Amino acid sequence: MGIVIKQSFKNTITTYLGFGIGAVNTLFLYTNFISDTYYGLVAFLLSTANIMMPLMAFGVHNSLIKFYSTFKTKNSLNSFLTVMLLLPLVVVVPMALIGYLGNNFIGNLLSQKNGIVKDYVWYIFIAAVSMAYFEVFFAWAKTQMQTVFGNFMREVFHRLGITLLLFAVYAEYITVDEFITLVIVVYVIRMLIMMFYAFGIRLPVFTLKRIDNLGSIIKYSALIIIAGSIATVILDLDKFMLGQYIAIEGVAYYSVAVFIATVIAVPQRAMHQIMLPLTAQYLNDKNKVALRNLYQRSSLNLFVISGFIFVLIIINVNQLYLIIPEEFRNGLIVVFFISMAKLSDTILGNNNAILFNSDYYRMVLVFGILLTVLVVILNIIFIPLYGINGSAFATFIAILIYNTIKVVFIKRKFNMLPFTESTLKISILIIVCCLGFYFWDFNFHPIVNMILKSCLMGLLFVVVIYRMYISEEISAILKKYLRLK
Repeated sequence: MGIVIKQSFKNTITTYLGFGIGAVNTLFLYTNFISDTYYGLVAFLLSTANIMMPLMAFGVHNSLIKFYSTFKTKNSLNSFLTVMLLLPLVVVVPMALIGYLGNNFIGNLLSQKNGIVKDYVWYIFIAAVSMAYFEVFFAWAKTQMQTVFGNFMREVFHRLGITLLLFAVYAEYITVDEFITLVIVVYVIRMLIMMFYAFGIRLPVFTLKRIDNLGSIIKYSALIIIAGSIATVILDLDKFMLGQYIAIEGVAYYSVAVFIATVIAVPQRAMHQIMLPLTAQYLNDKNKVALRNLYQRSSLNLFVISGFIFVLIIINVNQLYLIIPEEFRNGLIVVFFISMAKLSDTILGNNNAILFNSDYYRMVLVFGILLTVLVVILNIIFIPLYGINGSAFATFIAILIYNTIKVVFIKRKFNMLPFTESTLKISILIIVCCLGFYFWDFNFHPIVNMILKSCLMGLLFVVVIYRMYISEEISAILKKYLRLK
């Protein structure tokens, strides 16, 4: 457990650093240094590439971790790793050929609403392949219990590179068109650096000998292409669909609002890395008591931490939108709906870890397909009616249904729920704090207002959580670092 906790702590710091740099890019640099049209174009290109990434990777980044330890001989392991490196090419090569032969058709299809997209179709493919192989090389490093550098590359490197490029645009060293090209180059460089790092840890020995369980590996890889990635690309699917219905500037407004809301998910991403091995251990040991305890504790602690961040966002969102360009204020409702969706994710605790590590992992595919169908149908209904607000509402409803199904499934199969009496107490506290501070503003600069409101609300929130002893772990941390009695 020592290495897991140590690396998870470092990964948490790195993730927050990445989000901090991303916040500067998203809220200030993009909105002031390039036009809404080009900002929307960048968001559309990267989101579409992110949607394609799991297909390009062919699930290899998940299969590497799952099957690596099952190979006991050097020859069989080398053969397995060789297959893992080559397997994505089964998709990448045909897709490249299709893209080459059908470039005009694909360009016309994607640019029906926004003609500017047509000249950048190949950028999507290059970014998708770079993202896919980055995840493969990151997984390669994970098999050697090395995650810190890869997490830095995933969370910080490309955001820092984009920051430098945005300042280069501002200083007129490069044009906006060159900026978009160089953004894709950043993703390619990131992939290459990760490759050299991964191979530095374990150099591949290319050999193709018979692998006994190759069929199982390929089946798992094909399944996990969809099952393991659907929930993570839903917001990118939103941006892709928005690009087909509304002006490309709307994608930029949506991207800013979504970024603000997804800060809520940072604690969940950090804790998830710890929850996976613990959940797998309890499932393998058939320790239902410990599993139920972990389920409820993870739900409770995540709900407290993410609920606090949720309140901070809601009570300060109006002031935040006053310090970024006025046209981006159309995303106010988007922030609310996506924040609610992210908060509903956190209350599930280690629900996903249970599904992925249990014998019911195939159900993730079924639930994922259902979520995708719901998002697509609801977006088709609500985007024409309400634009970006409609897309956010569609995502909120779909994720709420998706999460409800997962809770019910775990209840039926494992006879346990993540909720406790304290869940209701936290919900009431979150509602009271939102209503009590949302309509209350000082007559100062927006930044000063946000600081004052955040401090006052934070004091109230922390005192209530501590006095009511809602979470044993959080109360212990508060007592230790704040020297409370």
